[in-house]
Amino acid sequence: MVLTLAILFTSCKNQAKPGKIGGPVAVTPFTVQSGNVIYYDTYPGTAVAPDEVQLRSEVSGFVTGIYFKEGSRVTKGTKLYEIDRRKYQAAYEQAKASVAIVKANLFKAQRDADRYKKLDEQNAIAKQILDDALTALENAKLQVKSSTANLLNAETDFNYSLITAPFTGSIGFSMVKPGAFVTAGQTLLNTISSDNPIAVDFIIDEKSLPYLLTIQSAKKTVNDSIFKVTLPDNSDYKYNGELSIIDRAVDPQTGTIKIRTVFPNPDQALRPGMNCKISVLNANSGMQVNIPARAIVEQMGEYFVYLIDNNVVKQKRIELGPNHGELVVVKSGLNPGETIVLEGLQKVHEGSAVIASADIKKENAYQGKGTD
Repeated sequence: MVLTLAILFTSCKNQAKPGKIGGPVAVTPFTVQSGNVIYYDTYPGTAVAPDEVQLRSEVSGFVTGIYFKEGSRVTKGTKLYEIDRRKYQAAYEQAKASVAIVKANLFKAQRDADRYKKLDEQNAIAKQILDDALTALENAKLQVKSSTANLLNAETDFNYSLITAPFTGSIGFSMVKPGAFVTAGQTLLNTISSDNPIAVDFIIDEKSLPYLLTIQSAKKTVNDSIFKVTLPDNSDYKYNGELSIIDRAVDPQTGTIKIRTVFPNPDQALRPGMNCKISVLNANSGMQVNIPARAIVEQMGEYFVYLIDNNVVKQKRIELGPNHGELVVVKSGLNPGETIVLEGLQKVHEGSAVIASADIKKENAYQGKGTD
């Protein structure tokens, strides 16, 4: 009776450890490979115009002309608004005439002073006459300066009565109509903003700043595909962007900093104020070790794989990167060419003897898609 129980106990013990005594466990292995992993970090972004200005008149008067189509694109120097120019033109012409008069007076004063100087050298006139002539000459010079300044002011006002586009961009709805009275420096006429290229602003955590500074110092261009935009309808914007400005300081309350990127915008698909998503190429993109997620075991917040070495399993701790599809980037702990257990994880433990299942060739051709 005792012998029978001992035999049964030994039999059960052997069955409890199939990896060592009961023979090798059949598993599906996977050969670790490295591949070019490209992934992006996504942030909320806002499209903004690099240049934007509110148009206000520098002179007062009635609007006598509007020369653009609302919502259209205008080029630098395009005539936009005209403020009644008649009185400004009259003042300009009057100022020009005044300058001509005082210049003629100056010529006469200069001629008289020169003549009296010669007579004074001959003691032919009283000193008082020469002094009066020289005083008249100085007064004439000052009158020329004053009239020239008045002419400049009149010319400036006359030019300001015609408002032109300060740069090439898109113009919005007009805030005034023909015949409306505008007050100098107060009445808003319109807003014009540059649109190509256009900027996209977003906020990053201060921990990400060193990576952005590296991009800035490297002078990356749109061809590097570092910055991409997703439009509000979730479609991909077809042009890549480049880094333009990193704000001067980190917000001490939030620990964040504003970043500005610029994108080509020939089709006007991005408009100022538009909310979009901007994707920034992750710093860890490139050649990385990546394995199927189902080959990973989590224990107490740490991650492990079962490494196969000479048909014996060893548990190996790994550090994970981001997921991409069914794969996970392994930042450390594995090297290309090593073999791990892909299928049969529940049957193995540290020190288990294993043998490759019949589908080993299929799994080695896995290339990141796996089998069920």
